[in-house]
Amino acid sequence: MKFYGIFREGSKVNQVICAVLINLPVLAYGASIGWMSPMSLLLQSDHSPKGIPLTDAEVSYMASAPYLVCIVFDLVMAYVGDKVGRKLALMLLSMALATSWIILLCSFETWALIFARSLVGVTMAGCFVNCPVYTKEISDATIRGALGCLVVLFQTTGNLFLYIIGDLLSYRTTLWICLALPTIHMVVFVFMPESPSYLVKKGRIEEATKALAWLRCRSASDMKVQEEIQLIMKEQNNDKSVNKFFLKNIFTDQILLKAFQIAMVVTLAREVCGAIPVLNFAGDIFTLASKDGGLVLSPNQQAMLLGAVQVIGSILASSVVERSGRKPLLFVTSLISGLSMCLLGSWFLLRDYEIHAPSWLPLMTLCICIFCDASGLQPISIVLTGEIFSYKYRGIVMGVAMALASVSDFLQLLFFKPLAKTVGIHVSFFFFGIVCLLTSLYVIVVIPETKTRCLEDIYEDLKKNKTNEDKTPIEIKDEITRF
Repeated sequence: MKFYGIFREGSKVNQVICAVLINLPVLAYGASIGWMSPMSLLLQSDHSPKGIPLTDAEVSYMASAPYLVCIVFDLVMAYVGDKVGRKLALMLLSMALATSWIILLCSFETWALIFARSLVGVTMAGCFVNCPVYTKEISDATIRGALGCLVVLFQTTGNLFLYIIGDLLSYRTTLWICLALPTIHMVVFVFMPESPSYLVKKGRIEEATKALAWLRCRSASDMKVQEEIQLIMKEQNNDKSVNKFFLKNIFTDQILLKAFQIAMVVTLAREVCGAIPVLNFAGDIFTLASKDGGLVLSPNQQAMLLGAVQVIGSILASSVVERSGRKPLLFVTSLISGLSMCLLGSWFLLRDYEIHAPSWLPLMTLCICIFCDASGLQPISIVLTGEIFSYKYRGIVMGVAMALASVSDFLQLLFFKPLAKTVGIHVSFFFFGIVCLLTSLYVIVVIPETKTRCLEDIYEDLKKNKTNEDKTPIEIKDEITRF
């Protein structure tokens, strides 16, 4: 196979093209989440396209429905991806989202609005289960981290895109643009290859070799392509010798258990870093920040600012992850996020005691928290979870991790405000800060570096890291100074 077009042999451009198209549903999903910000304001206004304003209860159901559906479909989409393939699973995601937009275009009935938003939960689940796994399986080891970070970059870009067009364009025009995104994906993605790992699992070795050759811009007979196919086959042959009950394997194998613990810890750390409630309290914080400083932003402008910060952070993650490695980037963003949350908690505490504090401080800490979430905590936790498991476990563990994340998000949205009023909002932010600081310590002591490394090497580190649990504080301090 000598056709490479304008691409030189061994070029990574086909992998980039494929990864971009794999993550196009994430862009569409990000737009669907961002849609709620400007459109809920419009639908509740006197100029509502429905004719009468929506109630707070109706908007609350619309906002929370995707998260409830996502809890179940995190596991469903992991199963679907393993059974029918990554490619078809992605096509189903776009189909679900396209259906959601069509319903919104056709009806203003309350049940239709809530059902349409519920379908977003299907896409939400698949985007964070299937897209990272698919991206990992088509990527060369030297760029899989950068391509793995695209999932967060595309989500945040989709959010910002909708914040902007939702503020500028009409209700129906915005819906038509949103419908175009998953539709284009379904048409274009037909031409992309299936995951080589899935094809090998199904015994379709020749197809897997051709797919991998196209992705690597090499001939199917190229030695590097053949070696990579052999490596995939070896990994899957090792999985065949173990029990079919995934959870039993994980809890009886010490290395798999350690990897599973790491996946769950980084997932929870990502969700409990404070980003979810910070975004929820953004309006209040901006209002407080504008009292003395003269900074007056509309709700949509607030959303645009936060969206821009997220995009900048996710661009940084994609740019530096292959140079810095997973471990340093996750450590630094956890540490800075923890310090910013503690600083925000201190600001609220000082305000409660009527002690003057700079009005720009909450705005600054809010942006730092969102930036750290987008540049490290979100993308690296997703990339890391995909890299520390073999094909057999990768999809289902990602599904369990995302289900845990969905439950965490739902509970935070449900209980954060009542708890903040009961114990004080400063206590909540101190809690988030402590979680992030403990995460940074966990990263240093437990988590191995996975950059450009094969699974066998990573598991060798996990075996060695079991002894880290007995390290003294001085030894842990020596580890930290390496950064």
